[in-house]
Amino acid sequence: MATFLYKLGRFAFRRRHVVALIWVALLTLAGVGAASAPAAGTTSFSIPGTEAQKAFDLLEQRFPGMSADGATARVVFKAPAGEKMTDAAHRATVEKTVGELADGSEVASVTDPYQGRAVSKDGTVAYASVKYEVSGMELEESSREALTEAAKEAQGAGLTVEIGGDALQTTPETGATEIIGIAVAAVVLVITFGSLIAAGMPLLTALIGVGIGVSAITALANPLDLGSTTSTLATMIGLAVGIDYALFIVSRYRAELAEGRAREEAAGRAVGTAGSAVVFAGLTVVIALVGLSVVNIPMLTKMGVAAAGTVAIAVLIALTMIPALLGYAGRTVRPAGEKGRLFGGGRAGSAEKAAKPNLGTRWASFVVRRPVAVLLLGVIGLGAAAVPASSLELGLPDDGSQPTSTTQRRAYDLLSEGFGPGFNGPLMIVVDGQGSDDPQAAFTEVGDEIKGLKDVVTVTPAAPNKAGDTATITVVPDSKPSSVTTEDLVHAIRDKGTEITSDTGAEVLVTGSTAMNIDVSQKLNDALVPYLVLVVGLAFLLLIVVFRSILVPLKAALGFLLSVMAALGAVVAVFQWGWLSGLMGVEETGPVMSMMPIFMVGVVFGLAMDYEVFLVTRMREAYVHGESPGQAVVTGFKHGARVVTAAAVIMMAVFAGFIGSSESMVKMIGFGLAIAVFFDAFVVRMAIVPAVLALLGKKAWWLPRWLDRALPDVDVEGEGLRAYDQDGDREPARA
Repeated sequence: MATFLYKLGRFAFRRRHVVALIWVALLTLAGVGAASAPAAGTTSFSIPGTEAQKAFDLLEQRFPGMSADGATARVVFKAPAGEKMTDAAHRATVEKTVGELADGSEVASVTDPYQGRAVSKDGTVAYASVKYEVSGMELEESSREALTEAAKEAQGAGLTVEIGGDALQTTPETGATEIIGIAVAAVVLVITFGSLIAAGMPLLTALIGVGIGVSAITALANPLDLGSTTSTLATMIGLAVGIDYALFIVSRYRAELAEGRAREEAAGRAVGTAGSAVVFAGLTVVIALVGLSVVNIPMLTKMGVAAAGTVAIAVLIALTMIPALLGYAGRTVRPAGEKGRLFGGGRAGSAEKAAKPNLGTRWASFVVRRPVAVLLLGVIGLGAAAVPASSLELGLPDDGSQPTSTTQRRAYDLLSEGFGPGFNGPLMIVVDGQGSDDPQAAFTEVGDEIKGLKDVVTVTPAAPNKAGDTATITVVPDSKPSSVTTEDLVHAIRDKGTEITSDTGAEVLVTGSTAMNIDVSQKLNDALVPYLVLVVGLAFLLLIVVFRSILVPLKAALGFLLSVMAALGAVVAVFQWGWLSGLMGVEETGPVMSMMPIFMVGVVFGLAMDYEVFLVTRMREAYVHGESPGQAVVTGFKHGARVVTAAAVIMMAVFAGFIGSSESMVKMIGFGLAIAVFFDAFVVRMAIVPAVLALLGKKAWWLPRWLDRALPDVDVEGEGLRAYDQDGDREPARA
C-alpha cells in the first residue's frame, strides 16, 4: 500500500496539470448535472416492516383517492377575547377562507369546521383541515402562497390565524454559523501551518470534494428520491473529513521537507505514509456510514451511502490533488518549523528553541509517567458525562418542537388549548374486514373496544370505503403525541386489536404520524445492537490489519464506546433536560430524535477511528523502527499531537456550524457530533489511549504468529519506502 501510494504521490506532483484538470472537470461535470437536473420530487418516508407502514400501504390500496401520503394543513382560527367562533361574522370569514382554499389546484379536500365539528367546546377555537394530493416537499410554492394568503385575509377580519401541518415544510436553513465554522477552520489551519498557502490547500480541496459530492447528490435527487437532509449531512461530514485528510498529508509533507528531502520525494513519502492512514481512516468512516443500511430505513440508508460517497471523494482528492497543489506551491510551502514571511518568515528559531520539546512531547511524557492517574481521570470524567444518557427518551420531532416564532408551533399550541394536547397527534385505526364474515359489526366492535381504553378522549365512527371491506377510525388521545402515555395507548390498541382479530377475523392496524414515530423509534432501537456488532466488528478486523495487534484495536473500540455514551449524555442534558438550551438555540426541549443514537454510533465511530489511525500509526511506525513502547508513544505525540489537535478543532468547528440550522434534526446532529469529537479526540485519544499503551508496553503490539502470517502486509508505516532512499532525493542545502 505505502509503495503504491508513494508512486501515486510522486506522479500527481509531476503531472499536476493533468491531475488538477481532471478534478476541475469532475467538479464542472457535477455542477452542470446539478444545474440541469429536474427539481427533486417527493421524498418518500417509508418504514418497511412496521405496522404503521403496512396500514399506509393498505390505505393507498383500499382508499385510492385518499392521498394518504399527501401533505396536510390545519388552518387554526381563534376568536378575539370575549367573542366566539360561532358568531355570524366570524363564521362568514371562516367559510369564505374555506372556499378560497378549496379552489387550489393541488387541494384534494377541505373540511369546514362547522360541518366537521371542528369547533372547541368553549367556542373560541376552530380549525379547517386541508388535504393535498402531493407531499409537502412536492407541493408547489403557489399552493403554499395561497394557503398563507387565505390566512392573512382572515387575520384582516380580526381573527388570530395560524397554520400547522407539513404543507409548509421547506428545505432547512443552516444560518451564518456554518460559515463561521469554516472560518474557524481556516484560522486553525493558518496557525497550524504558519502559512496562508499551506492553510488554503486543505480548505480548497475540501470545498472541491464537497462541491462534487453535493452536486452529484443534487443531480441524482429526483431519480434516487434523496431528501434535503441528505446533502446537508454530506456537506457536514465531507467538509470535516476533507479538511482533516488534507491536513495530515500536508503536515507530513512539511515534516519530510524538514528532514531534507526533495519536494517531489517529500510529496511521495507524505502520500505513502500519511496517505495510507488516510485510506484506512476513510474506510472506517465509509463502513460506518454504509452500515446504516442494516436498519432498513430507506431514508437513513440513502443518507449514509451519499455521505460515504462524499468521504470517498475526500480520500481520493487528498491522495491526488494535494500533492498536485504542493507541486504548484513550490517553495511557498515551507518545512516544519519554518514560517512564511507574514508570520515571522524565514528560517527556524535558535537551536535552543528547536531543541525544546513541544507541547505534545511534554504531555505524552507526563502520561507515560502517570498512566494510572490519567486513565482513571479520563474514564471517570466520561462516565460522569454519560450519566444523563440513562434517562434517554426517543421520539421524532413534530410541530410541538418548532420554535415559538413559527406559525406551525403557534397552531400546535392553539389546538392544544382548544381541543387538548392529544389532538395534535391523532391515531388512525385501519380495520381490514376482508377476513371477517360481518365487516360492519367488526368496525363497530373496534370502536367500542377502543372507547373503553385509558387515555382516550374521542373515537370517531368508522368510515368505510366504497367496497365496505375496510374502514378508518380516528382516535384522539388525552396526552401529547411525544408522551410515554400516548405510546402506551398505541400498544394497548394493538394488543386489543390482536384479540379482535381472533374473535372476528378483521385485522386492526394503528397508523398516523404518532404511530409511525413510535414504530421508527422501536425499529431503530432493535437495530442498534446488530449495527454495533457489524460496524465495530468490521472496523476491528480492519484495524488488526493496520496495527498488526489485537489489544490496540480492542482499546480503540472500547474508547469509542466511552466517548459516544458521553456525547449522548450531553445531547440528553441539552435537548431533553434543557441545560444550556438558550445558548444552543433550543427553544423547546423534548425527546431526543429517534435516529440520533444509531446515527451517532455510525458517524462518531468512523471519525474516532480517524484519530486512532493518525495518532497510533506514528507510534507503530516508531516502535517498528526500534524505539521502546514508552518512547514510541512520546514520538507519536511529538509528530502527531499538534496535527490531531488542529484536526479535531476543525472538525468540531465544522459540526458546530450546523447548530444554527432551523431544522431541529440538523441542529441536534451538529451538536452531538461536535461534542463527540471533543470527547473522543481530547479525552480518549489524547489521554486514555497513551495511558493504556504505556501500561501495556510491548503487549500492546502483540499478535499471534499464525495470525501475523495470515494477515496481508499493508505497510502503513512505510517500511517498504526504505528501498527508495537515495542521496538524490535530498534537497540541496540553502545558504
